[in-house]
Amino acid sequence: MSGQTIALVTGANKGIGYEIAAGLGALGWSVGVGARDEARREAAVQKLRAGGADAFGVPLDVTDDESVAAAARLVEERAGRLDVLVNNAGVTGGMPQMPTTVDLSAVRTAVETNVIGVIRVTNALLPLLRRSAAPRIVNMSSTVGSLTKQAAPGAEMGPVSAAYAPSKTFLNALTVQYARELRDTDILINAACPGYCATDLNGLRGVRTPEQGAAIAIRLASLPDDGPTGAFFDEDGVVPW
Repeated sequence: MSGQTIALVTGANKGIGYEIAAGLGALGWSVGVGARDEARREAAVQKLRAGGADAFGVPLDVTDDESVAAAARLVEERAGRLDVLVNNAGVTGGMPQMPTTVDLSAVRTAVETNVIGVIRVTNALLPLLRRSAAPRIVNMSSTVGSLTKQAAPGAEMGPVSAAYAPSKTFLNALTVQYARELRDTDILINAACPGYCATDLNGLRGVRTPEQGAAIAIRLASLPDDGPTGAFFDEDGVVPW
């Protein structure tokens, strides 16, 4: 097996996911660009390669069992292991999301991608991560999933949300449970908030760039062996649950 670090980023064809892939590629890593859309995926791979990154495409729909299994086989055939997994793919579920009137399909959609998709991908790739000398998992979350921040008096935490925000709270809780189960292994798993970045997810209304948002994920993906696990971070440090 190659001594080069091997990473996979889900939802990496655009936005924050693309910038995470670019940042990891700039470290000299080989980066799998996980994405559903073939044309966008290959365009992202070509752009990354043009910038000097060792990038490869990984057809991947995080809501589909066979797609995820096929992605795991592709990574195994290419590299024999996986060192870093960044679970970045995510959806809002559709707006508006007032709890009293929300369409239940919006809740199902958000949870299926943002939570169940993370479980599906993580568990499929876990055997390859166990072969790494320094395995890292980064779950892309959001401070809107922080119950402490949402419940603070006068908090300005975006619109009331019965699907997207709770799905990130669920993801944060899931991150803690993975860390508990894997605490006797070398795997470090943490949640990351990129901040309010201008992406398709929010109609480009964010005030930060995707590149700025990617920085915390890149930091957590490259933690030293004595780094934290089971925690939640943004660029300023620990985010309260």
